Amino acid sequence: VRCRSGARGSARCRMPLAGIDARAAFDTVLIRERLNGTGLGEGVATPHGPLAGLTRPIAAFARLDPPQDFEAMDNRPADLVFMLLSPPDKSADHLKALSRISRFLKHADVRAALRAARGTDELYALIAGAVHSDAA
Repeated sequence: VRCRSGARGSARCRMPLAGIDARAAFDTVLIRERLNGTGLGEGVATPHGPLAGLTRPIAAFARLDPPQDFEAMDNRPADLVFMLLSPPDKSADHLKALSRISRFLKHADVRAALRAARGTDELYALIAGAVHSDAA
């Protein structure tokens, strides 16, 4: 996901995921954000919600510059954002995926590595490595 400043309050995001309606995805997470912020603290947020047309949960990761307010308990704006979208009829899968993302991001060394990563290949290796080790 590529977002410019002010992305949380506007549709200035591009989601390069095949078959995903970026506007519908943005609207889904914006509605969720208006109910309650998804900031976890430590500069992390997990905007999420249901999206019709999906067959399984999908996630996208972004580093925001500048960080954006996702109403975290520690009042720290988020620069690390994992967005999770799931089929409306797969709430159990959605909760499992959200839990895995939260466990991954709770570690300070993981957050530091995500912030230090240079380029998409390095980011992909960090995230994919966590997915594979969590599945084992």
